Amino acid sequence: MDLIADILMVAGAFGAAIYCAVLAHRLRRFNDLEKGVGGAVAVLSAQVDDMTRTLQAARDTSTRSEDALERLTQRAEGAAQRLELMMASLHDLPADIPPAAAPDPPPRRQGEPMFIRHARNGREGV
Repeated sequence: MDLIADILMVAGAFGAAIYCAVLAHRLRRFNDLEKGVGGAVAVLSAQVDDMTRTLQAARDTSTRSEDALERLTQRAEGAAQRLELMMASLHDLPADIPPAAAPDPPPRRQGEPMFIRHARNGREGV
């Protein structure tokens, strides 16, 4: 009877050893950095780092764009207020004032090309 119990005990230990070896092999494949979940976790970790950097860059860009848009909006509001003031002041002018005559251009000097006279007059071109 002791011999049978010892044989069963050795068989049970041998079975447990084989079971542990199979589990260790499966765990090694599971955590393999090339094909298993370990590799997937490493790839996902790298992707999370890239996405974090991209998100931070997008956040910085949007903050700069928001600041620039705020400045432009303030300038546009100021210009609109000035235009409203100018339009309001135009309503106060009497309608019977004749338009002012354009001043005569300065006389052309002897030998002076036409474009120089225009440049002296404050205009560009010919």
